[in-house]
Amino acid sequence: MSENYEFRVHGRCSPLLREAVAEFSDVHVEPAPPETLIYGTIADQAHLHGLLMLLEDLGLRIVSLHRVPGPPENSDRGD
Repeated sequence: MSENYEFRVHGRCSPLLREAVAEFSDVHVEPAPPETLIYGTIADQAHLHGLLMLLEDLGLRIVSLHRVPGPPENSDRGD
């Protein structure tokens, strides 16, 4: 069963971040200086762990991770 998550990472969103995360799953990326919010639908626990590893591989520090009802209406698409 898919769940929606909000990832809050330290730092601004770069084109590399947008590209890497967009290839991984359907996401919304929203700047929230000094952080970046990433909203996405996660299919299962393996998908969640894979995205967490991707963010870590990109050198991003995860500030928080929460299950949410869905992405905000006015957020940017990750592509």
